[in-house]
Amino acid sequence: MDFKNKNAVVTGGSRGIGRAIAMLLGENGANVIITYSSSDRAADDVINYIKSKGSEAYKYKIDQSEINKIPELVDFIKSKFKTVDILINNAGICPFKDFFDIDRDLFEKVWKVNVESHFFITQELAKIMIENNTNGRILFISSISAIVGGKYQSHYTTTKSALNGLMHSLAIILGEHGIMVNSIEPGTILTDINREDLSNTEKRRYMEKRIPLGRLGEPLDIARPALFLVSDENTYVNGSEILVDGGMLVNLQ
Repeated sequence: MDFKNKNAVVTGGSRGIGRAIAMLLGENGANVIITYSSSDRAADDVINYIKSKGSEAYKYKIDQSEINKIPELVDFIKSKFKTVDILINNAGICPFKDFFDIDRDLFEKVWKVNVESHFFITQELAKIMIENNTNGRILFISSISAIVGGKYQSHYTTTKSALNGLMHSLAIILGEHGIMVNSIEPGTILTDINREDLSNTEKRRYMEKRIPLGRLGEPLDIARPALFLVSDENTYVNGSEILVDGGMLVNLQ
């Protein structure tokens, strides 16, 4: 897929799924801005890789729970790109906690990062797409957790369900402007968000056994279908939740 002369924004683009998507976009010719919250080194690795492929790449450090800082992010994007063709709403956190131990501060932080920040980032970048008559592509990285529950993820599952609801509405609102909006629901993908949880050998083997393909997912397993959804090859997929889980959800045995 050719993304030459396309401008893409990937939130949470320094690690895991976001990193894989940002790098794959860069490999295929896109100019990329990533947001990140902590490791400058990880962000620089992504930026340098994309530049090595001949594309423009920029980073922007932001704690996306601080919603008041989003206008500054948008100004930065505008300073680098005349328009935005692709938005990947990927940034997310999941501090595993028992339902009865989740206080208001924790719930609100997870909600702000996973949902609220992406609501307002999308609102602003969609305006840019419309103003420039850009047939844009917007993709939310949701989760299988939007469909099924998790003992220590009640706050996280709530946010991922909310993202899908937002996506459905935006597919209607923005479809009128030629902008397609979808979400991907990754299954169990080995990333920083769950690496500690899956370091438990017994739990990891259980999860692998539940997946018909016999292995946990890797970030590239999500990045590849993500690139199709945000490419010009996608001409009619709009408002869809695409489950990418190796068959785990349908395995009831």
